Parts: sequence; structure tokens; C-alpha cells
Amino acid sequence: MTDTTPIADLAPTLARLRAAQAARVPDYAQRIDDLERLRSAFKARLDAMNAAVSADFGHRSRHETLVSDGMTVLGEIDHLRRHLKRWMKPQRRRVDMLFLPARAQVRVQPLGVVGVISPWNYPVNLALMPLAVAIAAGNHVYLKPSEHTPRTSEFLRTLLADVFPAERVAVALGDGDVAAAFSALPFDHLFFTGSTAVGRKVLAAAAPNLTPVTLELGGKSPAIVADGYPLDRAAARIASGKWLNAGQTCIAPDYVYVPRAQRDAFVAALAQEVRARYPTLDDNPDYTRIVNRAQFERLRGYLDDARAHGLTVMPLVAVDDARAAERRVLPPTLVLEPGDDARVMQDEIFGPILPILSYDELDAVLAAVNRRDRPLALYHFDHDRERTRRVLDGTVVGGAAINDTVLQFAQADLPFGGVGPSGMGHYHGREGFLTFSKQTSVFWQARFTGMALFKPPYRGLADRLVKFLTR
Repeated sequence: MTDTTPIADLAPTLARLRAAQAARVPDYAQRIDDLERLRSAFKARLDAMNAAVSADFGHRSRHETLVSDGMTVLGEIDHLRRHLKRWMKPQRRRVDMLFLPARAQVRVQPLGVVGVISPWNYPVNLALMPLAVAIAAGNHVYLKPSEHTPRTSEFLRTLLADVFPAERVAVALGDGDVAAAFSALPFDHLFFTGSTAVGRKVLAAAAPNLTPVTLELGGKSPAIVADGYPLDRAAARIASGKWLNAGQTCIAPDYVYVPRAQRDAFVAALAQEVRARYPTLDDNPDYTRIVNRAQFERLRGYLDDARAHGLTVMPLVAVDDARAAERRVLPPTLVLEPGDDARVMQDEIFGPILPILSYDELDAVLAAVNRRDRPLALYHFDHDRERTRRVLDGTVVGGAAINDTVLQFAQADLPFGGVGPSGMGHYHGREGFLTFSKQTSVFWQARFTGMALFKPPYRGLADRLVKFLTR
């Protein structure tokens, strides 16, 4: 049983982290050393990480864990190490000609102590990636991992305790009450990954302290298959993004638009692709279970609602319903042509259910996407560059991938973040470094300056100077 951090300990721990950070702001050498030790310790424990994550899910694909929770973290740390020295350097900025020979620059400074609240679906990736970026920016970090993956949370606590002193990185464990109290602490920045509903609560809790908040949320991310795009290729790439982690991915395709005349062929291609990947779900090591009973029942409720609306519900792999329910295995399932009144088109699905909708005109698809909350991701499959430009220009989304899915997250040099109900702010790479830094503007006055002549009493030369400046 994982220990719970007493709520009374949260504020003193934050105070200890802040005092240590203020007493000795980590320099470049310290930050690089921290990142290297974190990378080394983490890489040595990949098998332990996989065991913890799989135990929390009941079963999770080893390969998917090592790539999505292992490779991504190592890649982010390597990117930080390569670029950190350049990012830390003050940037020269232009001074208006009237103020020469003064000079200007922007310096980056750590904010202080960053709070990180991480979710259960990628419990290592979404904890360590923001933590590593915050460390690279010179901050100390207080992490609150998810209570829904307790073994992984304990793995993170042990790992971080072995890498960092207690006054540099701390970990709080516990349920929703601990998370609520954690959100209300006066951090210098608070970073949250999770649902939109909980994100609203986190933002409200942080507001009294005027704590800057980055929210990485979710939403309904559409995929659009253009007329003429190879259906087998679209099916393969959508399957990869959708059924990774059994669909428990914030940027998974949430619904797919297909040209009306090609819908049935696309459904057949998708079914063939899925059955080749998962010929059976009975003890299949490559297929991940739903994380807990509540999530499993929520997803089954979507399917019950779809059937009640008279919709076609197509499981793509046969299962023994009773055994599958006992083991929380939900097969890849299509729902054909749901309307807006179906729950699968109202909520973020966050599971292995994929609605398929047909369309006649691309403009109607873009209008439908724009009627919804702005999504975290958009996927367009097309070889026509002009049509792709129409899609990108005609929507506002957190990020996009063209002719593939989810891989935009794995690019360390691309900022990641949502917009509106799908989130606010960015991380990854330089954008993450700036999220956890204060960009301080500095104006350096020269020994001699013409502006010294502009002072009361304002007459004569001052009159002529004002007339010149406002010409």
C-alpha cells in the first residue's frame, strides 16, 4: 500500500524547496548534472518502470510502455542537455535609435518552485518530462503523481529520492483531497495534465494565489481522411494512434471523417488492420487493459448509449464478454455515424472506441470541427497540399500531424499544448524552458545619453525635442 502524504506536510515541504532554491539558484553545471543523473538512474530502471506500470493497469504492453514512457523521457532529457547552454544565454535586443548608445537584452531566470500534477494514462512520461524541463530551467520541483497508478507513483518517488536531494525535488502521494490541497499551494508555477473538468478545478484553486498555470488537457481530436488518400495507409496510421494504450491517450484520434463513398471500404481496411495486430485479446501481451473499473464502466456506458440510439456498434475483435469484463479488456470498437446526441460525440472517449462519420464536402467537416471545443490535436490524411493548407488555416487546434497520428508529441523541438478547453500554455523543448522561466527585460544605459537633456523645466530644447519625437 502506497503511503499518503499528510496534507499538513504540503506547505512546509514547499517552503523547504523554496528556501533551498533561493539560497542557491542552480547554475548550468548543476542543471546538467541533475539531468545526467536523472537520465542514468531512469535508464537503469526501465524494467522496474515497466513492471510498475503494467501492474497498475492489470496489464500494459511492454513495448508501448518502453516507447511512450521510456523513449520519450530519455529523448526530452537529451534534447535539454544539447541545447541548455544556448537557451540560458542572455539574448541581445534592439534599442531604438533615439536611445543609442544604450543596449538591451532579455535574461532568463528560474521561477522558483514548480508544482507538477501528473495523470495516470502515461504516468511516467507525463511526470518526468515536465519535471526535467523545470529542472533544466533552474527550478526546484514538487510532484504530485496520480493516485490511480499507485505502484508507478511509488516508483517515481523512489527514483527521484535517489537522484535528487529532498530540498530540490519532493513527491506528494495521495488521493483527490491531497491533489486539491496541492493545487492550492502558492507555487511559482503549477503544471497540470489531466481532464478538462479537473483542469477547471485546478485553475480555480490556483487563482487566489495568482499562480501561473499550464494546463495540458484533452478533448475530441478529429481525424480527416481526404478523398483519394490510400485507405489502407490511413487505416494503419489511425489504428496506431487510436489503439496505442487501448485509446487511453489525450491526443488519440477521437473520431474520423471519411468521404461518404469510401466509408465502408475504410471500415473494412480498419477492421483488417486491427485483426492483424490483435488476432485475439485473450492474454494478448500487446493489448493494454483499461486502467480501472470506473473507466471500464464509463466506456461500456458509451456503447450502451450508442446501441440505445440505434447505432451500429462494431467490435473488431471477438471476446468472451464475461472474461473480458472481469479483466477490463475492451476490444477495439467502431461506432458508425453517431449524431451529436450520442455520448461518444459529446465527451472525450479516452478508450478504444472510434466513431466513424462520412462526409460530402470538406467545408462541412471544418464547420463541424469548429463548432466543438478546440481540440488538442488534429489529423489530416491527404497528398493535396492546397487542401491540407485549407484544413490547417481553417481550424485552431493544439497541434496537428499530417498523414500520421500522435507522433507530434514525440518531437522534442515542437511545443506541445492545447487551446481553451484543451489546455493553455506549452512545454517540450525551448517552449517548455521558457514556460518555467521568467524572461526579464534589461535596459543598459550608456555613460552619456541625450535623454539626460529631456527634463523640467520643459522649454527651449525640450520643446524642439518633443516636436521632433512626435513628428
